[in-house]
Amino acid sequence: MNRDQLTKKVEQSCIEILDILGYISSVEVLLKLEYLTKDNYEKWRFGKTDYLEKVCTANLNKLNFINSSISKLAKKLNLRSSRTVYMKHGKCPKTRLRFSKSNSKAKEIQYSTHYLNQK
Repeated sequence: MNRDQLTKKVEQSCIEILDILGYISSVEVLLKLEYLTKDNYEKWRFGKTDYLEKVCTANLNKLNFINSSISKLAKKLNLRSSRTVYMKHGKCPKTRLRFSKSNSKAKEIQYSTHYLNQK
C-alpha cells in the first residue's frame, strides 16, 4: 500500500471513529486499521509488553506516518487536541504506559493526544 492509499484509509477510519466516539485517537485508528489487535492492546494496557509499538504489525515508519496523518486531518477538521494519560490497568501500581520504542517526548505526545469534536 502506497502513502496515498494509506492516507485515504487513515482519513476514512478517522471519520468513522469520530462519528462513533466523538474523538479520534492513535490507538483507535490502529485498531480500526488492524495494525493493532484487541488482544495485543489489552496486553499493553495491563503492562505485559514494554511499549505499544512493539505489538503493532506496522513498521515504525508507517506508524509515524499514520500519526502525522491523524494530526493533519484533525487540523483540517478543526478538532480540539487533548492530551490523555494512559495508565496501566489491573491491581498493580498504576504507572504511565509507554507508546514508543524511543520513548521520546514528542512521539509520546503524538500517540497520547486525542482529537475531540468541537460540538
